[in-house]
Amino acid sequence: MIDFSNDIENCLEVLRNGGIILYPTDTIWGIGCDATNETAVEKIIELKQRPALKSFVVLVATERDVLQYTASPDLAVFDYLEQSIKPTTVIYEHALGLAENVLAHDGSVAMRICKDEFCRHLVKRFKKPIVSTSANISGEPSPALFAEINDAIIKGVDYVVKYRQDDASRAAPSSIIKWKNGSTVVIR
Repeated sequence: MIDFSNDIENCLEVLRNGGIILYPTDTIWGIGCDATNETAVEKIIELKQRPALKSFVVLVATERDVLQYTASPDLAVFDYLEQSIKPTTVIYEHALGLAENVLAHDGSVAMRICKDEFCRHLVKRFKKPIVSTSANISGEPSPALFAEINDAIIKGVDYVVKYRQDDASRAAPSSIIKWKNGSTVVIR
């Protein structure tokens, strides 16, 4: 097993203090923060120069986390996610306990149960959802590799994870679906 415990400890300290991190997600490199901390989310909005009304993807570690941060999701979605090969983000209606500036205008939230070892470990240790937004200035291409990340992003975060910086396998963003009446509506 690769040892990323130092990165996890540094991330936890930054997240607990309302800071933002640059980290490898289960898809592409992302900028993250405590998804329950409105001030931390605001730092990401400013760094990315992104429209404030645009919602964020939130990473959780388990189905239980989804149940904790959303009101009565259709449990059949978990069966669908079990069969998914590609990381899949689901838009859930009626988010609970998350920062307002993470949510869409209708109160929904885009949430992904991460299977990636690093992200899952980080979210479990943090015990709260973590924002996951692409590590780019709004409007620029999403970086598939660490080497493609804009210096302004690297300098603008409070901690840069070292784990997987040398990974040369190109990653892609997750699928995004909305679960409606027991079936999927593909958004991306």
